[in-house]
Amino acid sequence: MHHYKRAVNFCVFILIVALAFNPNDNPFFISEVNTFEVMKTNDTLYQEIQAKSSDYSLPPQNAYIDTVWKKTPGRNGLKVNIDASYEKMKKEGVFHESLLVYEQIPPEIRLNDLDVSPIYRGHPEKDMVAFLINVSWGTEHIPDILNILKEHNVKATFFLEGQWAQENAEFVEMIDEQGHTIGNHAYNHPNMSRLSQQENTRQINQTNEIIKAITGDAPKWFAPPSGDYTDQVVQVADDLHMETILWTVDTIDWKNPSVSVMINRVNEKLHPGATVLMHPTESIAEGLDPLIKDIKENGYRIGTLDKLLNEER
Repeated sequence: MHHYKRAVNFCVFILIVALAFNPNDNPFFISEVNTFEVMKTNDTLYQEIQAKSSDYSLPPQNAYIDTVWKKTPGRNGLKVNIDASYEKMKKEGVFHESLLVYEQIPPEIRLNDLDVSPIYRGHPEKDMVAFLINVSWGTEHIPDILNILKEHNVKATFFLEGQWAQENAEFVEMIDEQGHTIGNHAYNHPNMSRLSQQENTRQINQTNEIIKAITGDAPKWFAPPSGDYTDQVVQVADDLHMETILWTVDTIDWKNPSVSVMINRVNEKLHPGATVLMHPTESIAEGLDPLIKDIKENGYRIGTLDKLLNEER
């Protein structure tokens, strides 16, 4: 019996010690993780990355309303991820600027935080442009334009008139299925500045309903026909949770210029954050391929409005 009690007491003692023992609280126990962390932070490469990280950091830039270009999106800041950068460099053990890993830091004031105002462009330091293709007549050149965009893996933003969309649902589906952004171009191409608030609302709402019925999604971008707008028009769009979009570069393709004239005009006026206005015309169908090549050769990416107007670098 005495031996039995001793055995039970010993087992209880072992159990209590096991439950109470925490290696993290033991000054004589150093985990492998802690050892690695100590070695890493003592590594001169890690210290070099840490010391130089501030030289490569950039502060975020807030969205703002420009006196000329109105609502302008902000831009994310950059911060070096020291641990991730060290992981990429430790094999060679030498600092390489090209191997730095960054985190993007969003600005405090974003586009949605600004007062009601139209948008003409993306951030003026963003090396991206967007094609704004306003469609209110014709279908002849739509397939060619879509094929060229697909060949170059370029996504555009198509602003569709509601009446045109209603009569050409198969083309709306085609545009949507190929991953392009679809915007609202009013119902029957009126001068919005001459309409009442009620009629402006009807023009935009009716078009939204038609596009949503075809694609399943209501547009969030509105392009007033002929760029004709007033503060009331912009407010109506805002009340419908939409942004009013204008442009900074006009192909003037509706004047039927030659391909070379159209391309030269765009190249001369191209800039970071540009929005390039075009229509499904013959000069665009014939000149889109070389235009895309020129824009890319000039160091610009081409994206939808969604990508152009976000804060990502």
